[in-house]
Amino acid sequence: MSSCLFCKILEKNIPTDFVYEDEHVAAFLDIRPTKKGHVLVIPKKHSDTFLKTDPEILSHVVHGVQKVAHAAVMALGADGCNISVNNGEAAGQVIFHLHWHIIPRTADDGLVNWPHTSYQDGEAKEIAEKIRKFL
Repeated sequence: MSSCLFCKILEKNIPTDFVYEDEHVAAFLDIRPTKKGHVLVIPKKHSDTFLKTDPEILSHVVHGVQKVAHAAVMALGADGCNISVNNGEAAGQVIFHLHWHIIPRTADDGLVNWPHTSYQDGEAKEIAEKIRKFL
């Protein structure tokens, strides 16, 4: 897709710092990192979102994510990492080319994890049933 920023990066029309590339996947440093070493992993075949991506492509991307996450944690001496996908505008997706974020973490890095909530009586069962109807 000629208008997709990540496709332009793959075509080498926009310079970036690649950390990994194979036949199906590319990984590069995020230009606006949450933490130093924040990497984006993308499929080489364009797909807008996680939910629209062919399962075979996803399997290649997940393998790449695991490989790059391991390397990032080891290289940066991190204690762990966050691995996430923002799916859709409401979830914070800005570039509509599937991409996974790998954010190296240390125990004292100051980043705050997501807040948690709870269900009211019977609410979890009701929501679980709604989800099951679409599987």
